[in-house]
Amino acid sequence: MKPAPLFIRTHARDNVVTACRRLAAATVLAEEGITCRQPIPEGHKVAVSEIRKDQPIIKFSQAIGFAMSDIGAGDHVHTHNIYLRAPQRKFEPAPGGAGAAIAPPPQRARFAGYLREDKRIGTRNYIGILTSVNCSATVAQQIAQYFNAERLRDYPAVDGVVALTHASGCGMPARHSAGLDNLQYTTAGYARHPNFAGVLIVGLGCEVNQIAPFLQRFQLAESESLQTLTIQASGGTTRAIRQGIEKIQPMLERAARARRQSLSVEHLRVGLQCGGSDAWSGIVANPSLGAAVDLLVRQGGGAILSETPEIYGAENLLLRRAAGPGVAASLIERLEWWRGYADTHGVELNNNPSPGNIEGGLSTILEKSLGAVAKSGTTPLRGVYQYARPIDTPGLVFMDAPGYDPCSVTGEIASGANLICFTTGRGSVFGAKPVPSIKLASNTRLYNAMREDMDINCGKVLDGEATIDSMAEEILQYMLAIASGEQSASEKLGFGDNEFVPWQIGAAM
Repeated sequence: MKPAPLFIRTHARDNVVTACRRLAAATVLAEEGITCRQPIPEGHKVAVSEIRKDQPIIKFSQAIGFAMSDIGAGDHVHTHNIYLRAPQRKFEPAPGGAGAAIAPPPQRARFAGYLREDKRIGTRNYIGILTSVNCSATVAQQIAQYFNAERLRDYPAVDGVVALTHASGCGMPARHSAGLDNLQYTTAGYARHPNFAGVLIVGLGCEVNQIAPFLQRFQLAESESLQTLTIQASGGTTRAIRQGIEKIQPMLERAARARRQSLSVEHLRVGLQCGGSDAWSGIVANPSLGAAVDLLVRQGGGAILSETPEIYGAENLLLRRAAGPGVAASLIERLEWWRGYADTHGVELNNNPSPGNIEGGLSTILEKSLGAVAKSGTTPLRGVYQYARPIDTPGLVFMDAPGYDPCSVTGEIASGANLICFTTGRGSVFGAKPVPSIKLASNTRLYNAMREDMDINCGKVLDGEATIDSMAEEILQYMLAIASGEQSASEKLGFGDNEFVPWQIGAAM
C-alpha cells in the first residue's frame, strides 16, 4: 500500500494541484519545489507556479477560470482569486474519430433481471401508483399504505407498492406548455418502465392534466398491467381508495409470478449522477465511474449523462466525442437554451457550485463541470435527448435536465434508466424507486462516516489501495449484483418514495 500523498496533480500541464489533507502555511511540497504561503484546506488548490492576472488557471489540463489578480507559487487558489469567461463552443471530432468496439455476445457479462412480455428488461419488480395531479396525491399514498409489509409477506417476489406523487398537474396552460409536456413525458416513461409489473394512475377528474387525453397522446391503453381511476368519478376519497386497492390486487398476483433470468449486460442502462460534490469527486469518484461506464458500453450497455448546467464550460470535451455534427448541434442547442433560461430569470449559470461544493474545494462551474463530465467515460456520445424522452440509442447519450439531483434522476428513469450510479464527496443521501441507486463515495473519511449510506469507496484510490481501473471493475461487478436483486444502501434505508420530481418549467396560472 502506497503512503497517502500530500497533493494530487491531475495533469502534467496543470498549474495548480489539490491538497489531499489540510496543509499548514509553510508546508513544503518537495515534488513541486514550492512552499505553501497560506493554509490550504483539504480538497482546495494551491498554485505550483506564478499565474499572472488574466492568465488561465489549469486543472485537468483545461482552464477552470482565470486569475483575478497575480497569484504566486504556493498561494491558495479559490473563489477569491478566480473569475470566469464565457466558453467558446465548437465541434471538433477527435483525431481518428471516437470509437468503442463492442464485445461479441458470448463475451458479455450477465445479470439476473426481469424479462417483461413486451421484451423490456427490469431490475426490480414493483407496483407503481402515479398521479395526474397533486390533488390525487393523498389518495395514491393511502392506497400504497394499504399494501404494507404484513400484506406483502405472501408476495416475496414483489419489491413493493409505491406511490410517486408530485406538486403539479393543474394551474398551468393546457396547450403549448413545457411544464405539462415534461410532466406527461415523465408519467408516460414511468408507466412504461420495466421495473413496474403494474401501474395505477390516479386523478381528481377536473385537472388540466386529464388522464384520457394523456393516454391517447402516448398510445397507452388500460390493460391488466395499467389501470386508472379518478376520485370524482369514484364518488370521493374513501371509495377511490377502495377501488384503487381492488385494481392493484390482481396486479400483485401477476407480479408475484415474475422470476429473474440470466440476461446480457447490454440490457442495462445506467443513469449517471453526482451530488454533494467535493474536490475528489472529479479526481477520483467520477473518473472511476467513467471507466466503469466504458466497460459497460463496450459490452453493449448504455449510460445517460445529464445535468446540463453542470457540464457548462466543459462541453467541448463532449463535443469532441459526438458521433456526428447533428449530435454536437443538439448539445449546443440545449446549452444555448439554458443560457437564455438563466438570463430570463436573472441568474448566472455559474451560480453552481453550491456552498457545500465551494467549501469542499470547487471554485467554478468549469472545475465542477470538468469533473462531472469525467463520469461519462471516453466512449462516443451517441445522442442528445430532451428531458424524460424515451432513449432508443445504445451506448452513451445525454439527457437535458437541471442540476437538481431528484429532478435529473426522475428524467433519467423516465427515459429508461434501470440503474442509477451516484457519486458524492460530501455525503448526499438519495434513492429513487423503482430503480436502485448505487452511491459512490469519493473519499474514505466520508465512506466511514456515512457507511450505511455508501455502497462503494472510491477513496481507496487516494489511499493507494486501488487504481482507477481496478475501481472500474469493482463498480461494474457491483452494478451487476445490484441489478440482479442485491439491495443497495439506499434501498436498505427505504429511500425512493419522495424523490419523484418532474421538471416543472413555466409559471403557475
